[in-house]
Amino acid sequence: MTRDPALTVGREGSVEPLHNLVPLPYRRVSYQNADFPLTEAGLKTILGREAYRHTDYVVFHDGAAVAVAAVQKASREPLFSPIVGAEWLSPPERTRFEVDHAVDPGVPSSLAAKAAALGMSSDETLVVLGRYEHVNFIARPQPVTVAVVEVAPPDPPKLFDLAQRVLEAAPLAATRLVLERVDLRDLAGEPGPGGYLLPCRSSGFEALGAPVHFLDERPERADWVLVGCERSRQIHEHLYGDRPPSREICPRILAGQRSGPTLVKCCMLESGIEREGEVVVVPWGANLGDVEAGLRELVGQA
Repeated sequence: MTRDPALTVGREGSVEPLHNLVPLPYRRVSYQNADFPLTEAGLKTILGREAYRHTDYVVFHDGAAVAVAAVQKASREPLFSPIVGAEWLSPPERTRFEVDHAVDPGVPSSLAAKAAALGMSSDETLVVLGRYEHVNFIARPQPVTVAVVEVAPPDPPKLFDLAQRVLEAAPLAATRLVLERVDLRDLAGEPGPGGYLLPCRSSGFEALGAPVHFLDERPERADWVLVGCERSRQIHEHLYGDRPPSREICPRILAGQRSGPTLVKCCMLESGIEREGEVVVVPWGANLGDVEAGLRELVGQA
């Protein structure tokens, strides 16, 4: 009998799941009515019963009580095989069941977000009957926190919005995003006599009470302050032959060195992703594929 690699032996032979255990694909999880007490002795009564070859976990429910067991089968080759071992992954006192069709049971971050919304602790298990009427669980939810350093406007900041959309669908490890929003208007500081020059058209700067120009429109040269990055300075030098006073807006530079997973964008990176310690950089014009690759680099696959 082979022990599930996602489990470790706890006290008195019980199993303890790793944090953020989400079985994928969720066909590995069977949902069954319990015809026995949800106790250690009761669980032993399932030994010898047949289980589908892909079943590794069984969610047993008995009225309001629910518990999750890890099962081992004699073989994974035939369509059904006798259960030769069973241990509680999560007993009733540490297991909660919820019906929420907004939760995708195939997306760990969706399950983790639901557990957080319910105020569950990191030693509990949440079982969800979710989207498509499918059942899955997250054991010991403790999602990885990823900081997204992003400038705004626009709102919502694009990179943060893309990252949220990725986590709504991608089977990455359970992840929680924290936005570190940097307001471009705060970075702008005092204008030049000719106002501000931005890389491209953006709203919200009218309130600063100074003329606003846009580099991509190639306006007539004025005595402005460039609110931009190194690429903007390079373009300005090409168009006008000089580099004006500027305020740095590159999230890659603003983020600095980090001790935790961080996602940023930079227009000096034109394709692919780059990693610098705990910081992953995607292109300024990143798409969903770029952001998914960046998050996978930071947190891994579920």
